[in-house]
Amino acid sequence: MEVLLLGTGAADGWPNPFCRCRSCVDAADRHEIRGQTAAMVDDVLMLDCGPEAPRAAVRFGRTLADVRHILLTHAHTDHLGPQALLFRSWVDTGHTLDVIGPSDALDVCRPWVGPDDPVRFVPVVAGDELPVGEYTVRVLPAQHRVFRDGDAVLYDVTGPDGSRILWACDTGPLTVSWFDAVRAAAFDAVFLEETFGDRTDLSSGHLGLPEFAETVEALRGCGAVVDSTDVVAVHLGHHNPPIARLRERLRHCGARPGTDGEVLDMGSGSSGSSGSRTLVLGGVRSGKSRHAEELSAAYESVTYVATGGTREGDEEWARRVALHRERRPETWVTIETADVAQALREATEPLLIDCLGTWLTARLDVHDVWNGGDVAAVDADIDELLDAWKACRVPVVAVSNEVGSGVVPATASGRLFRDLLGRLNASVASVSDSVTLVVAGIPMRLR
Repeated sequence: MEVLLLGTGAADGWPNPFCRCRSCVDAADRHEIRGQTAAMVDDVLMLDCGPEAPRAAVRFGRTLADVRHILLTHAHTDHLGPQALLFRSWVDTGHTLDVIGPSDALDVCRPWVGPDDPVRFVPVVAGDELPVGEYTVRVLPAQHRVFRDGDAVLYDVTGPDGSRILWACDTGPLTVSWFDAVRAAAFDAVFLEETFGDRTDLSSGHLGLPEFAETVEALRGCGAVVDSTDVVAVHLGHHNPPIARLRERLRHCGARPGTDGEVLDMGSGSSGSSGSRTLVLGGVRSGKSRHAEELSAAYESVTYVATGGTREGDEEWARRVALHRERRPETWVTIETADVAQALREATEPLLIDCLGTWLTARLDVHDVWNGGDVAAVDADIDELLDAWKACRVPVVAVSNEVGSGVVPATASGRLFRDLLGRLNASVASVSDSVTLVVAGIPMRLR
């Protein structure tokens, strides 16, 4: 199963458009703008469809033309934008759409569907199990309500490849008996809401950080979450601490925040990790490495691939390396190697590669390009790196220098390096799930 997160924010998103709190200002400064939580599975099944979800799909390069099933959790407006059914009726998709959910949610949809529209409504209640195309869906109760008890549900979805996910949004703290229904499920991924941070006084129908941690612990205790499960916090709101601190808080309970546009690839022998690929670009002292470390901080164990190695007798370089090491958590492992392709192929835990510029320099040295060596051999190394990057089955963040914005280098070797690095960055970006440019310490998402 492939899961695309169309949004990971609460009903008001994050940042809240009307708020100036520290959390909202930090999110806006980072250009981390989260829309209302929804997801798309294998381009054919949607998990919730709020008013922002259709446009988010287009923004992330997807079409809804092939969507055949929508699983609605409840009728709150951030999870259900029924107007999408009207827009769909203006286009002949050539197939029937199943809209599945609690009866109250379906009733909200019916006025938006004409008598001849190819839409089929399938009401469900907690405890149901049903085939949905090639998927098996189990309907679970939620501690959440719109109008009455039982009008909100959660979903346990098994894909045709055997991978299995839990969509647990929206819900408050779950009862002890609830966990019996997912005992030994060993989900590949769990998408669990975490709306209120430390403001647990705001609603009993959502989770804050303490309740989120307790829920994850209970899921581990019943075997629903195992070591390979990717636990992803969604429905994130501005009552949470700024994202860097939130990543650290979630990491302590074995979870991480989801990101809008993130793609998770599960099943077919994967270990349940997302395998997401992120490229972070920036100039010298732009803050690109620090931002990459913040992105990787969601994981307790990370392999830091240092491509620069050591430089005998260079004290200034040694100080730079020492500063980077001091910033890394003690649970991270550092390897110094120029064989990045091998590191990508053999990785069993998340990677942070810093950086592709020094890797390219090492390849130019190996092939003696500065003295007229074979540039084609460097191109072959780049192709090998790209193949390993695309095939990597663990989350990976790579840092690279952005060198195309300055003056034309005065030397032929400088121009060669600039051109090769520019092509390398463009090639890696084209096969990455997320690309960020860091300027003056401010990360700007390009994809």
